[in-house]
Amino acid sequence: MNGKTKEFDDKAATWDDNPERAQRSQTIADAIIEELPSDPSFTAMEYGCGTGLLSFPLRNRFAKIVLADTSKGMLEVLREKIVRSKATNMELLNIDLLDSSSILSTSFSVIYSSMVLHHIDNVQKILAAWYSHLTTPGYLCIADLDSDNGLFHGPEFKGHNGFDRKELQKVVKEAGFTDIIFRTVCKIKKETRDGIVRTFPLFLMVCKKNPG
Repeated sequence: MNGKTKEFDDKAATWDDNPERAQRSQTIADAIIEELPSDPSFTAMEYGCGTGLLSFPLRNRFAKIVLADTSKGMLEVLREKIVRSKATNMELLNIDLLDSSSILSTSFSVIYSSMVLHHIDNVQKILAAWYSHLTTPGYLCIADLDSDNGLFHGPEFKGHNGFDRKELQKVVKEAGFTDIIFRTVCKIKKETRDGIVRTFPLFLMVCKKNPG
């Protein structure tokens, strides 16, 4: 995601100004809570956390949350929010897990992300990284777009145009995960380049790292 980092740095200061983002994050957080077992000892990492819109609704669910992002601008905004809210169980981490020089020795009970995977070129590599940083058992929760034929971002976008659920399930299974489930959690309405307002479904995928 290095090539996209500056773009998100530039957007950080006004990222929370869109109320639909907060509402969508709350909906995804509620779905994650429904799908995971309740365990107060669980630790978590949000990868591609942005300004923490997803993690704040989850902060009382986990003993500790590490909020990781490549964008220092996003993390600075998030740092101020953590201080204001006195969220003592939240820690920041500026890291790119696809960078071979990045070192993270911690394992987590849960890793989750929202609208991040379609920005990552090498899906297999990030899945392997997430798998390696999960405890056994551990849970991966990914919210992202269904395949959209490039309508959501437009032709200039340099990532994935959403995901076919069956194809993604196959890749996730090959990465070692089991108990893979998908559910539609919400829909995003967006005006596309042709002036038409379209609806884009957002899925939540939850899977498990089991003892081998």
